[in-house]
Amino acid sequence: MANEPELNFEEAMAALEDIVGQLEHGDVPLEQAIDLFQRGMKLSQLCGLKLEQVERKIEMIVEEDGELRKKPFGTADDESGEINE
Repeated sequence: MANEPELNFEEAMAALEDIVGQLEHGDVPLEQAIDLFQRGMKLSQLCGLKLEQVERKIEMIVEEDGELRKKPFGTADDESGEINE
C-alpha cells in the first residue's frame, strides 16, 4: 500500500470487502493469507481515519432556547446538562 495512491473511503471499503471474501473462502495459501490480512488491517485503519475526519467536519444544528446553534458531531446534551462524546 505504500506505493499506491491514497484510496478514497469507498475504494478502501471495496478492497477490504474483497480481502474479507478471499479470506473467508479459506482456500488462500498461508503466506498470501498473512499478506491479505496485513493489507486488510491497513485498509481498516485508513477507513477509520477517514470516518474520523468526516465526523469532525459534520455539525449538527440544534435548537437551544428558541435559537438554532451549530454543535460538533458526536456531542449531545443529556437531561443533566452534561455533554456526551
